[in-house]
Amino acid sequence: MSDAAVGETALQPAVSAEVVGMRGRYGRILLKVSGEALLGGRSYGVDPEVCKFIARQLKEVNAGGVQVAVVVGGGNIFRGLAASAKGMERATADYIGMLATVMNALALQDALEKIGVPTRVLSAIGMNEVAEPYIRRRAMRHLEKGRVVILAAGTGNPYFTTDTAAALRAVEIGAEVLLKGTKVDGVYDDDPMTNPTAKRLDHVSYAQVLNDRLGVLDSTAVSLCMDNELPIVVFDMNVPGHIRAAALGENVGTLIDGSEE
Repeated sequence: MSDAAVGETALQPAVSAEVVGMRGRYGRILLKVSGEALLGGRSYGVDPEVCKFIARQLKEVNAGGVQVAVVVGGGNIFRGLAASAKGMERATADYIGMLATVMNALALQDALEKIGVPTRVLSAIGMNEVAEPYIRRRAMRHLEKGRVVILAAGTGNPYFTTDTAAALRAVEIGAEVLLKGTKVDGVYDDDPMTNPTAKRLDHVSYAQVLNDRLGVLDSTAVSLCMDNELPIVVFDMNVPGHIRAAALGENVGTLIDGSEE
């Protein structure tokens, strides 16, 4: 995805008046970036232009005083579930997927540091030559010093998705919100890719996401956020300015929290 292509997308309308005022400015955020988001126009691997696009927005957020942590997926390189379905042992497939997330984390770190943003990659799987080990207090210290922290290798355990890793790390480090960057502009009552009449929801509760199987995050991640009262914002990260807007608490995408209205 080139900068020109990204720039052609218009900003989405703000959410309805009922949601205005429900989100404040966040002091510490965790952004979940899927591996597929790093593909750009490619069929495999990492598009450096996408990394630059994300990095520029994170720089603005970081410069504004917001502490930024990022969890990256690995689906642009390897998907553990897909390999498991084709006969690979599930734990082995998941470990390979974790390694893919480290590759993505290093690519994003490179893009951030090239524009002057101090960045640290912390991995749940030990690989000291390329990343620091994930230690909760170390991650929080980096954030307090104004560094962007990229959390790689998921939870370090098989059978857990990077969505669950994002929820877990957000709770652990005391993030005030989990931002889920996707290729759609929020949560819908049906799959907008297959149902053109699907309606976008400005606000939805954890319970509705779980009961209606809306599928925006896996159920373990949503349950973890619900148990710890961590709000989730689902938004289209391909729109210029949306990462910054979501991080600053502006009304983009869909808010998921414990309130029913």
